[in-house]
Amino acid sequence: MAASPLWDVREEPWVLVRAAGGSRMVGLRELFVRAHEISDIAVPVPPAASGLLRILVVMAARIAGLADPVEERGAVEWLDDRDVVLEAGRFDPSAVGAYFDREDLAGRFFVFGSERPFLQDASLAEQCGKKSGLNKIVFGRAAGNNPVWWGPACDVSPSVLPVPEALWHLIAQHYYGPSGRCTARTVDGKSEANSLAGPLRKSLSFHPVGQNLFETLVMGIPRPQETDTEVADAAPWEETHAPDPRRGLCPVTWPGRLLSGRSRHAMLLVPSPDGQGVVDAYQTWASRHTPLEATDPYVITETSQQGNRYAREAREDRALWRDLDALLLKSSQVAGRSRPLICDDLVELPSALRRRVRLRAYGFVQDGQQGDKTWFAATSPPVLEWLEEQDGSRARRIAACRESAEQHSRILEFAAKLAWAESVSPPLDEGEKARIDPKAPGPWRQAALLAYWPQAEKTFWRLIEGQEDPRTAFVSVAEEALRAGVGRAERGWKQARAISHARAVLHKQSKELQ
Repeated sequence: MAASPLWDVREEPWVLVRAAGGSRMVGLRELFVRAHEISDIAVPVPPAASGLLRILVVMAARIAGLADPVEERGAVEWLDDRDVVLEAGRFDPSAVGAYFDREDLAGRFFVFGSERPFLQDASLAEQCGKKSGLNKIVFGRAAGNNPVWWGPACDVSPSVLPVPEALWHLIAQHYYGPSGRCTARTVDGKSEANSLAGPLRKSLSFHPVGQNLFETLVMGIPRPQETDTEVADAAPWEETHAPDPRRGLCPVTWPGRLLSGRSRHAMLLVPSPDGQGVVDAYQTWASRHTPLEATDPYVITETSQQGNRYAREAREDRALWRDLDALLLKSSQVAGRSRPLICDDLVELPSALRRRVRLRAYGFVQDGQQGDKTWFAATSPPVLEWLEEQDGSRARRIAACRESAEQHSRILEFAAKLAWAESVSPPLDEGEKARIDPKAPGPWRQAALLAYWPQAEKTFWRLIEGQEDPRTAFVSVAEEALRAGVGRAERGWKQARAISHARAVLHKQSKELQ
């Protein structure tokens, strides 16, 4: 198809997917028509993949007829209807066409040249006194006065960004964008230049993964939620009115506004002359109204001591298996923590399908404002048969093994710091203890933990299949990690004595866990 200067996301290839023959780009229409032939999305930017899945799930709910208001069918009936859709094995091509060719959505799927560009706000060209710079929306690029570390792109020489990549980062910004200073936007004569954080900023989210994209999207549709019945649900590209920061926020309706309508950022892409790239962008605040409360169905929610609920944060040092029990155990079984709501829906899948479903985690390690560290994606083996509703003993065994691994990591950390403190301290009087310096715990702590966690993961998967005592297994892993962490330092008599004492402390504290 010849390129259009409007760049139609329905037809132009921009979503990277894996299918027979390898990876390739597809437009939205082809994605849904051939979802049963596509194994997975392969967008290489995890926060973009996380946001894109939510957008695709909203579209899937519309196309599959599973997005009717909650009052029109109960939860049980909705789950039955979902199973019927899954049995069909594919999206109906006529339903795909009916959705993407709706007259009321004309122009909504164009990236450029539309009064309602896809996931953008055309009014920014007039309301912002200057552009933000292309690098402002691209995660990992230096913007403003920040130093350039990982690539040649800077605000002085941003380089043209292909439209597909620009769309990935546009989506990622809507969900994970920063808070704080942004490009000034003037509305009704009042200029503001700060925004709130995206709804998923610094969070970890989990999505079911089937054997093809059709299964993934249908299983990913959360069951209907109670919403304001007087307000029709709409995704950003379906809203009757163009984005207007002066208008009050609509209730967070299901599924459109819940999954795709809670962005706190407004953006507009500036095309290259040939319409195949992006050369600049606006990024600013979308609304000054206080965000409405909503629970994303793909996140583990936790409750602070003050009673505030928040999504579990992503951590670069925390592997997926360490969150497994938080996905499997019923929310009522763990004080202050709730598993993702989507897991409650996955319990009700037909058994043959449930046995092969995997869970994928998308994480973006960030602070609450401007700092971005790293992102990741990880996929579990099929684990839904271990949901507490299916096999309570297995779910509780997983929880016990994970907790033992965490406990022994803390004991190992203390033992390694103690060993270092004793090995470098001046001679001590009888009965005097070496003082651990919290600001200088020594190199053995980090080295020991780096050695511990890979072996702990292997041990965890072995333990959940048997009856071996987790304490005995993990204390052995911790002792070996301590030896690996200190390396050749054990040759000195002072270091050897300190390490011997640390091993004794490790075993003593492990026994006290019983």
